[in-house]
Amino acid sequence: MFFTFGYTPVITDTAAAPHKIEMRLTAGVIHQVDVLFQSGCNHEIFVQIFKDATQVWPSNRGEKLRGNATVVSFRDFYELKTGNADLTAKVWTTLTTDFKEVIIQIGLLPKAVLQPMSFKELLAAATGGRK
Repeated sequence: MFFTFGYTPVITDTAAAPHKIEMRLTAGVIHQVDVLFQSGCNHEIFVQIFKDATQVWPSNRGEKLRGNATVVSFRDFYELKTGNADLTAKVWTTLTTDFKEVIIQIGLLPKAVLQPMSFKELLAAATGGRK
């Protein structure tokens, strides 16, 4: 399943006071992340995605995703647990006019779909059940 979250920043969304998008997800494994920066973003709209207080994407802490007329798209295998499956996106801009919507899409599947067998089960199947 894919979850989609959009937001158009305003002039008060600054690095010191970013807008926070609470992304309510379900338990499972994130396998795909897409962040659409529309034409006109001019690398002046910034996105960071967090799990609790830890920055998840981009992986190098303190940096941010940005672009212009592009989709930043990547695969990952990031597990979200039942009862703690929410992420937060921080969005801000240095633009002063002509703000553009940023769209975040997250692909998430149950762990059993992505990894139907544990390593132990795979090993047992490969060895015919021998230890």
